[in-house]
Amino acid sequence: MAKNIKTRADDYAQWYLDVIKAAQLADHSPVRGCMVIRPDGFAVWEAIQRDLDHRFKETGHVNAYFPLLIPQSFLTREAQHVEGFAMECAVVTHSKLEKKEDGSLGPAGELEEPLIIRPTSETMIGSMYSDWIQSYRDLPVLINQWANVMRWEMRTRMFLRTAEFLWQEGHTAHETFDEAEEETRRMLDVYASFAEESLAVPVLQGRKTEREKFPGADVTYTIEGLMQDGKALQCGTSHNLGQNFAKAFNIEYLGRDQKKHHCWTTSWGVSTRLIGALIMAHSDDDGLVLPPRVAPTVAVIVPICRKDEEKAKVRDFIERALTAILGPEEVAAARHRVVAHGLESYFFDHVTHQKILVDWRDTRPGDKHFHWEQRGVPFRLEVGPRDVDAESLVVKRRLDREKETVALDDLSRDWLQGRLDDFQSRLLERARRFRDENTRTATSYDEMKKILANEGGFVRAYFEPGEAAEERIQAETKASVRCIPFDQPAASGKCILSGNDTPTQVLFAQAY
Repeated sequence: MAKNIKTRADDYAQWYLDVIKAAQLADHSPVRGCMVIRPDGFAVWEAIQRDLDHRFKETGHVNAYFPLLIPQSFLTREAQHVEGFAMECAVVTHSKLEKKEDGSLGPAGELEEPLIIRPTSETMIGSMYSDWIQSYRDLPVLINQWANVMRWEMRTRMFLRTAEFLWQEGHTAHETFDEAEEETRRMLDVYASFAEESLAVPVLQGRKTEREKFPGADVTYTIEGLMQDGKALQCGTSHNLGQNFAKAFNIEYLGRDQKKHHCWTTSWGVSTRLIGALIMAHSDDDGLVLPPRVAPTVAVIVPICRKDEEKAKVRDFIERALTAILGPEEVAAARHRVVAHGLESYFFDHVTHQKILVDWRDTRPGDKHFHWEQRGVPFRLEVGPRDVDAESLVVKRRLDREKETVALDDLSRDWLQGRLDDFQSRLLERARRFRDENTRTATSYDEMKKILANEGGFVRAYFEPGEAAEERIQAETKASVRCIPFDQPAASGKCILSGNDTPTQVLFAQAY
């Protein structure tokens, strides 16, 4: 256990914040409820963004950008939408500042119409689509935006829920309901695949209840992950908006029948909350554990030497090791790079920008080990004079601190890549095992309450979704219906609350 990190058992909430601070992922900012994402944290977001952006483009989507500010009148056009977001909106009412008599600054130039800092962009993009779409030949429109949004949250937690956060929001328009529904489900599958393949976070897919769906949507689909404290985290959502926004913003097309029709639209998004998900799903009491596929640094080489002659000997060996792993061209090119703060940087992958570092800082080896362990680097390679004499090095894996001695002749890019892939697989397997062990079935309301109070996790139960019933359960247990899973049982059962026969099983959990 690291001295600067609370244990998960003692205080999970503080542990989470301590891990972020120790790994230097983010800091609180002077603006209430907002965070500063530090370089190491932003590098993880860049890896997420790069991977997802590739997946989006493979499914035919293109990127665009829309204004940060939205006319207030836009939000009033779709009644459910404005009701869902009104309490979270940040409002701009003035256009400039002016100097007061006492030397202070104050607002001047009141706007004719207040502007809303986007909480989401359905209204702005709907307005533009109404200009761009004229005919069925213009469809489908498949656009994604990488942006920041603002929702005036009262209770914030870094990465999980902040007033301003980064995300992507896809917005598409289609000719038919079936095409829109196919798009909505396709993008949910993209999210689920990404979460499991790249973040090693196993997720359950399903449909939100009417109470939990996105304001203004016909239906909302979700991927739900389970964190180590037994709470659920909504990791991504995909919404079939029906024709609601198309009617509100007059998004029409001339159909094949030469008649005017409203488009069918969708929206879908994930955010920097995914960084919170991987922290809470994988990290331990010693700090961050990063999935290799989104780790900015995949390995750190730590030289262990005291005397100058030892340092020269170790440096020569490390260059040979890097040449074996990366190839001579990469190592030769790296000699011309600036060594910042005692760290040499070598690209392991020029496409993903993942790197291998050599830590030449003038600090004790133990301090270096502690430093990189808290930052979640998947592998640490240690080289001392004895290792050089033995033509080998010691490899330590962050996942379980397993170590092995590897001969110099056995090093190669495939050698390291194989270990990274194994690390990734083990991480997913461990998280999936935890999820499965903490998913239980309840046949009565009392049984569900007991599970939630004593064990937490996901609880599957037969249930008739409804506003009043869901509000009662949340008030009494702090749990909500996370989703109606796609994998429904063949037989009906008794609703845990009403006792009526129902074909529907839902997934309950306390959640972030």
